Amino acid sequence: MTRPPILKAKASILFPMPLPEPFDYTVPDGMELRVGDHVRAPIGPRVARGVVWALSGDDGSRNLKAVDSVYDAPPLSPAMIEFVDWSARYLVQLPGIMLRNVLRSEDSLLPSPREVLFAPTGEEPARLTEARQKVMDVIAENGPDSATKIARLAGVTPGVVTGLVKAGGLRRIERPADPPFDPPDPDRPGVDLVPQQQEAAGQLTRMLDAGGFQAALLDGVTGSGKTEVYFEAIAHALREDPEAQILVLLPEIALTQAVTARFIQRFGAEPAVWHSDQGHKERRRIWREVNHNRARIVIGARSALFLPFQKLRLIVVDEEHDATYKQGDGLHYQARDLAVVRARASKAAIVLASATPSIETLANARAGRYAYIRLPDRIGKAVLPEVTTIDLRDHRPERGLWLSDPLVSAMADTLQRREQVLLYLNRRGYAPLVLCRDCGHRMKSPDVDAYLTEHRYTGRLICHLTGFSMPRPEKCPECGAIDSLISVGPGVERVAEEAKARFPDANVEILSSDTAHSAEKLLALIDRMERGEIDILVGTQIAAKGHNFPNLTLIGVVDADLGLAGGDPRAGERTYQTLVQVAGRAGRAERPGRALLQTHDPDHEAIAALVAGDRDRFMEAETMAREVLGLPPFGRLAAIIISSKDAHQVDGVAADWAKRAPDADGVTIWGPAEPRYGMVRGWHRRRLLVRADRDVDVSAYVAAWKRRMKPVSSVRVTVDIEPYSFV
Repeated sequence: MTRPPILKAKASILFPMPLPEPFDYTVPDGMELRVGDHVRAPIGPRVARGVVWALSGDDGSRNLKAVDSVYDAPPLSPAMIEFVDWSARYLVQLPGIMLRNVLRSEDSLLPSPREVLFAPTGEEPARLTEARQKVMDVIAENGPDSATKIARLAGVTPGVVTGLVKAGGLRRIERPADPPFDPPDPDRPGVDLVPQQQEAAGQLTRMLDAGGFQAALLDGVTGSGKTEVYFEAIAHALREDPEAQILVLLPEIALTQAVTARFIQRFGAEPAVWHSDQGHKERRRIWREVNHNRARIVIGARSALFLPFQKLRLIVVDEEHDATYKQGDGLHYQARDLAVVRARASKAAIVLASATPSIETLANARAGRYAYIRLPDRIGKAVLPEVTTIDLRDHRPERGLWLSDPLVSAMADTLQRREQVLLYLNRRGYAPLVLCRDCGHRMKSPDVDAYLTEHRYTGRLICHLTGFSMPRPEKCPECGAIDSLISVGPGVERVAEEAKARFPDANVEILSSDTAHSAEKLLALIDRMERGEIDILVGTQIAAKGHNFPNLTLIGVVDADLGLAGGDPRAGERTYQTLVQVAGRAGRAERPGRALLQTHDPDHEAIAALVAGDRDRFMEAETMAREVLGLPPFGRLAAIIISSKDAHQVDGVAADWAKRAPDADGVTIWGPAEPRYGMVRGWHRRRLLVRADRDVDVSAYVAAWKRRMKPVSSVRVTVDIEPYSFV
């Protein structure tokens, strides 16, 4: 009788590399592995970090390499592995690419490095020199710190600091360089909720008590107190399970400072804040603490979805409608949609909050797939602002100016009452176009088919797509005419210039990513606005999101038509959402607010619905149009973008893709066509657009199509499932 072979353990390891699948390795005797463990294993000529994706028996039929070592760190959770696999299939990406978004630097898996700080002993040093006194003063003002930093602040050498230890004035303190996060206190009292907030919070807590995957739309007008409602849900989740982890997604880094302050006030502890502006040390700290289940609350941008939560119980997607949740560079994904998948994999609850929910989320709520919780009224004495239009066909500003007489008059009245004004224009810089009045030459970026934006404060012309920058030339580069270049159209800098000219005694400031390019500068500007030190704030879309300025009573939208141009099927919806959000900044305290919209098309559905306060009518019309056209959420879209440095090659490859598209019922292929920007950073681009019926697995269709095509090394192929950008 033949005995079966003794099976050794075999580990399938996924590496954070563009590889199609996990690779198999034998597990050395004495090494214990779990699915999700972080390991090092040989791949090619080197040893690399990977994750154990599966374990099975090895019959010895193949000569497998052995796992090199295993990290002493918690494994990725089964929910995270499921999320990575699902996302890779859905986005038509290699699993290793998805894993690369999860894993951080190797030192995130290691214990925190130690650091030495110096603190006062409370005793008088044996000999107090002038230099030593400077050190003692710095520590008294700033608290314990490293010898290097103390010495720098005191203007002395580090030896003076260490000498104070021998003299008895200072003592050494050793602690982790990455300190743990303080646990939040869910029993800390919050604000008193009004009845509609209490009912909404009760619905969320009952949803949490039901357990498992649950989803809810929290649909509340601006100023209705949605944040305080989901704070109650967070507190309830933490009371029921002290080890629960909470993720709150925000659409803009700009909002994290204000939201962090509210979390500290409500829960008595600072949450972990995750976004691209954080330095390596802080990201290492957050990743490690989340992985060890020691970070209870995380607030962050869309990439926080890929943090290695161990016990995720609640996700909140604030301003869920916001288009910035769509990642448009590198890995294309919609964070709101992946957040729902992340919650389902973790058997967690998810709350999608917005004053202007997306059509996709509203459709899910109305179909009963999500709980539908509404907050129809502002809290306290605040009321929704009055919204009216200024027809620019009847009130055309003077040549070279952009503010109409009715808007200027309203601004004067507002400033006379010592109230604040926000002028909104979602266009950075001074002017969107610079051209030569002699020959008509238009200043363009050299490596993209886009006009250069003039920034008057810096004297430069900038491409906002690629970052290309050049000084504003003194003469036309085409015809050589001197002083012939003129600025066409307004940006926020130009509107601010006009506001200063019209109201010379007013304090006018600009809020855009150019002027508030760091968290510190943004927070300082918002603080000045809240304290009433700014009379007129001129802002881009960053000014419309989540800010609460009690003395702001007038909103002036300089160009309400700006987002309606082009062939974007979401243009009307996005314009309406943006205008509601920006108008909602007015009258959030006791003083009533109003919003004036300058427009050439006051009868457009989005603008008319905002004036009438009839969101439901507008959303119904948009929904019906989407349904007739078979667009999301009633159909599926996918874009395939072909790019090459060679224009002839890109046309040939794109045509070949179109010719070899699989035949399938319910699928229509449009293109190839040149998008709005036919060249970006020197790469010529063509787009194929797939429209499919709702019951078609468009991801599987695109994956099958992609397998038919032979890769060309000099051609890039990008897949975008449910595209938001058509440029």
